[in-house]
Amino acid sequence: MPARALLCFLLLQPLLAAELGLKTNRTFVIDYEGDQFLKDGKPFRYISGSIHYSRIPRFYWKDRLLKMRMAGLNAIQTYVPWNFHEPVPGMYRFSGDYDLEYFLQVAQEVGLLVILRPGPYICAEWDMGGLPAWLLEKQSIVLRSSDDDYLEAVDKWLGVLLPMIKPHLYENGGPIISVQVENEYGSYFNCDFIYLRHLEKVFRQHLGKNVVLFTTDGADDDLLTCGALQGLYATVDFGAGGNITEFFGYQRKFEPKGPLVNSEFYSGWLDHWGEKHQKVPTEGVVNSLTDMLSRGANVNLYMFIGGTNFGYWNGANSPYAPQPTSYDYDAPLSEAGDLTEKYFALRKAIGKFEKLPEGLIPPSTPKIAYGKVAMKQINTVQGALNVLCPAGPINSTFPLTFVQVKQYFGFVLYRTTLPKNYIEPVRLSSVDNGVRDRAYVSVNGVPQGILERNKVFAINITGEAGDTLDLLVENMGRINYGKDNNDFKGLISNITLDSDILTGWLIYPLNMEDAVQQDLNSSDYSDHSNLTLPSFHVGQFSIPSGIPDLPQDTFIKFPNWTKGQVWINGFNLGRYWPTQGPQVTLYVPRNLLVTSAPNNITVLELERSPCDSQEKCFVEMVDTPVIDGPVPPKKKKEGQ
Repeated sequence: MPARALLCFLLLQPLLAAELGLKTNRTFVIDYEGDQFLKDGKPFRYISGSIHYSRIPRFYWKDRLLKMRMAGLNAIQTYVPWNFHEPVPGMYRFSGDYDLEYFLQVAQEVGLLVILRPGPYICAEWDMGGLPAWLLEKQSIVLRSSDDDYLEAVDKWLGVLLPMIKPHLYENGGPIISVQVENEYGSYFNCDFIYLRHLEKVFRQHLGKNVVLFTTDGADDDLLTCGALQGLYATVDFGAGGNITEFFGYQRKFEPKGPLVNSEFYSGWLDHWGEKHQKVPTEGVVNSLTDMLSRGANVNLYMFIGGTNFGYWNGANSPYAPQPTSYDYDAPLSEAGDLTEKYFALRKAIGKFEKLPEGLIPPSTPKIAYGKVAMKQINTVQGALNVLCPAGPINSTFPLTFVQVKQYFGFVLYRTTLPKNYIEPVRLSSVDNGVRDRAYVSVNGVPQGILERNKVFAINITGEAGDTLDLLVENMGRINYGKDNNDFKGLISNITLDSDILTGWLIYPLNMEDAVQQDLNSSDYSDHSNLTLPSFHVGQFSIPSGIPDLPQDTFIKFPNWTKGQVWINGFNLGRYWPTQGPQVTLYVPRNLLVTSAPNNITVLELERSPCDSQEKCFVEMVDTPVIDGPVPPKKKKEGQ
């Protein structure tokens, strides 16, 4: 070795040794005899809160994490949604709003440890529980099992994800103290221990032998029997108001020694379209949290901030009930990151057990009512097909599902012709409840009605031989929990007309995201009077430039609109459905807005808009959210 190189090497030795020593001294382990965790050799208890980076713009990650730290939390818990990062096989997204590593870095910067839940299945009221829909291209695949096709995809994904997070493990200088394997597997029908063993082996292979791996299941013998596995620390989840001694007693049956852990202590609950907004009283949450902390338990509040199901990311439960765009969850921090009464009550309770951090709590962000925005109808979906599906349709004798045409979200238009004259109304129906999830039916551009999963199985139509029959099918979110998360979308069975099976379909996968960036009016659209066909509407509003702190957050409201999708400056904000409730407004974070040019709003109204010739139509930008609006009374199923 040259003398100069040798000198540099000798000078660097103390620094390298110090760095290696730091990493060696950073440990997070389970102390079974002491019924506790040990962090760097000292007893440690985490008080954590769930936050999903995929539901919050990167712009606001630091704001939300600081508020969580100032509430007295010393850790956060987050899921990694596989489908969020790998939308098509082999294409990975890890930048911008998808930058998981940056999120972990920000958490560490504000003084929060991380409990990571990378799945591969996460539930989370997220589309298909985080599993990519393209897995279903192999129709016989058995999800969450030792099925070879499933394991091959899982191994490839984890081979990308886990090496990425390894440098962020606590022992390597990062914030991650523990990693969950799968999620609530005991609630799945399969009970495949070969699958769990395989996952444990893969996690150890990539993350090493020292990281704490754990499972989470409901506090129940049967759930833990199929969800727990020796070598993975078994934790439980439960909400407020129950028998805490009994709940932790279930964990003790599977983990006689070690720390008590409630991995999901429910601070609120989830919503469904058409059902009342769920609320969990603050007093009950505080009382149960206080009880658990007094026992020395480790607790994660699910959710501490819920956030938003932007785009098409909402999931659904069985029997089919999709979740709305808001994932507010009645959490201590609102969907928009606002401080609530529940936030301060929980902070006070935590302060009785842990020293609260000093300093100011970041305030709720200002909201501005920018007012009414005039909208105009520019095109129907059928009129814009050349922009929505520039490659043209796929020909098929029988209908194909979304995944068969590689359309994983949004909408597909199915088109055929009537085989003969139907002067009198005849029954159009889907075989075996085969519309997934909602089909807007028209004949020669005249709306006929709506077929809907589990609700409307048949409608009556009329027409002549050769007339064009269109079914615009909306995927309203895949089932995220239970045995039915292999949730195929589109027309998954044949359509019959007066008992005849319809054939000769033209199938148009619709690329809404690219089309919204283009001129949707540059097409063969001719009928501006038809308000009941699914149609696009556009409007603009300006925010003054040169004024400090503008733009600010706002909410968009849809007076007299029915159901659809909305984009702000090309960003897919999510679904609106005020006629169903409980959500009436959609959250618009400030990072989507600009002062340098007019802000563009594009609305796809699927049923009926207020944009007729007698009345000007508008959406309204308001400063107060409404996620607790009225819901319609329950109706009996039709068409049976």
